[in-house]
Amino acid sequence: MRMIDGTFFEFRHHNTPEGKYWNPALEKFEGTDWRQKVREISELGMEYIVIMATALYDKCYFKSAVFPFAETVCADPIEEVLDEADKCGVRVFLGNGFYGDWRKAGNNIKDKDVIGRSFRAMEELTALYGHHESFYGWYFPDETCIILKFSGDFVKYVNLCSGFCRELTPDKKTLIAPYGTNLALANNRYVRTLAELDVDFVAYQDEVGVRKTKVDRTKRIFEKLRKAHDKAGRSQLWADIELFDFEGMVYKSALVPADFDRIKKQIENVAPYVDKILSYQYLGIMNPADSPSFSGHQNSARLYEDYKKYIGK
Repeated sequence: MRMIDGTFFEFRHHNTPEGKYWNPALEKFEGTDWRQKVREISELGMEYIVIMATALYDKCYFKSAVFPFAETVCADPIEEVLDEADKCGVRVFLGNGFYGDWRKAGNNIKDKDVIGRSFRAMEELTALYGHHESFYGWYFPDETCIILKFSGDFVKYVNLCSGFCRELTPDKKTLIAPYGTNLALANNRYVRTLAELDVDFVAYQDEVGVRKTKVDRTKRIFEKLRKAHDKAGRSQLWADIELFDFEGMVYKSALVPADFDRIKKQIENVAPYVDKILSYQYLGIMNPADSPSFSGHQNSARLYEDYKKYIGK
């Protein structure tokens, strides 16, 4: 039995139709609610939280000179999450996005203004939160599709960000979670490109929730990726399994909890080949039925219970 090691985390879901069942709840979250979610995640044995976005729609989730404050009910949600994570022993990655339009990642990774804003924000985030033991690393959310291999522009962008991270916070790790996993051609050319990629952890999206990959295919895909990573000799191989399904059309309807039988197969298929399993995501997709900070579809309580039984909690 293999457990999920961590989860992505957000203060607002970027795609409004997808966040139908939890954005309204998150908008009302106070500090106690954010702390409650960290505790719930920790109680399921998850070790990592990846805060996907520290900014969204030209607003920051912390006091910044880059963008205005997002004016959440909670005065400092990042502080609440990190402080509770300190107490729970959870490691947190802070996202260095979105300091450009999240829908235009291909432009963001080349736009000097966007990159400059993200770097200034990272300096501010370090000054504000660098003292937290739980602050483990940085996540780069401006992902572009793997089309056979990582593009030259994306490699350049990741390496630029990683270089800045090492100067700013030498002790912090770096993470990406690319999509296009089903298109990755894990041949010698892919291995060479992977070897050029300066990042600590690559958590490939399994793309089951977005219906790009059938569950039965993920085992073979991650087996090939494992061989490629071993040949490249760098960057730990992680998985990012999708816990959701769509209520209707992909990307244009609400995210809802997937059936646990499907999720169990997703876990089992990647487990032999990856170092860690992340998930997208606990928030909104899993909830204890009696949570005082319930956020998400009502079926999220069933998924929570099914997963809890699976791990023997």
